[in-house]
Amino acid sequence: MRNHTLLDEFILLGIPHTEGLEPVLCATFSVIYLFTLLGNLLIFTAITSSSTLHTPMYFFLGFLSIFDMLFPSVTCPKMLLYLSGQSRAISYEGCAAQLFFYHFLGSTEGCLYSVMAYDRFVAICHPLRYMVIMKPEVCVTLVTVSFMIGCLQATTLTSFTFQLTYCGPREVDHFFCDIPAVLPLACNDSSLAQRVGSINVGLLALMLLFSVCVSYTHIGVAILRIRSVEGRQKAFSTCSAHLTAILCAYGPVIIIYLQHTPNPLLGAVVQILNNIVSPMLNSLIYSLRNKEVKNSLKRILQNKFFLFK
Repeated sequence: MRNHTLLDEFILLGIPHTEGLEPVLCATFSVIYLFTLLGNLLIFTAITSSSTLHTPMYFFLGFLSIFDMLFPSVTCPKMLLYLSGQSRAISYEGCAAQLFFYHFLGSTEGCLYSVMAYDRFVAICHPLRYMVIMKPEVCVTLVTVSFMIGCLQATTLTSFTFQLTYCGPREVDHFFCDIPAVLPLACNDSSLAQRVGSINVGLLALMLLFSVCVSYTHIGVAILRIRSVEGRQKAFSTCSAHLTAILCAYGPVIIIYLQHTPNPLLGAVVQILNNIVSPMLNSLIYSLRNKEVKNSLKRILQNKFFLFK
């Protein structure tokens, strides 16, 4: 694929209509990125260090924390570099890598949300059979299938995008290399790649969202059947954090890839919410609303405090 292009690099134009705001944006996104890494690292540490959290739900949550550290790391470091005054150039290979890992991690995380919804469905609708259904081999298989779907999706989209010839211009009207921003730069017809990108991303997102809705419809019916108020509140609290995270993740994807005419400013704002803000919110949602995670974090911090006392 590399021999078909005359370009060695692309230029990332960044976030539209933010000229002169680079220092403020750099400081803001640096803080958000740091909190994202630290928050998700704390959740992952809490899960791995506490034996009481070695259950299927927290197994999936641990993987989600890893993805929420890796996903913003695909785009944020490069964005922070050029916001701090460094070069906006990104190599052809670097651009392809950004696009691949963005869709690999994003698609895999989307599959993981569906898996977590199914896990909550089994826990609430079939509590007596939960540990039989969600046995370790099943959990590992579900995560492996999620990885495979993400890899296949990313490989397909990257191949269709970078099999085209790029001979100029080279200015990417975005803050990272994504399909809607890169395809307009192709020197030959990109309509097929555009259709494949829109259909694949949109269809996968809608299918995963549909599976989540099916799981939560059954969960909602099961919760309404719980007689005790305390039981309903506990079941609702368990699922509300996951449902909030799902809405934050799927909303931006559907908005961006189902647009008839790409809007650079809208795309940048939505992608910032999806790439940078949403992974940070996930760490806050799952740590502040989850008693088990909070108790595990307290024990870890107390042990560290006494260790250095």
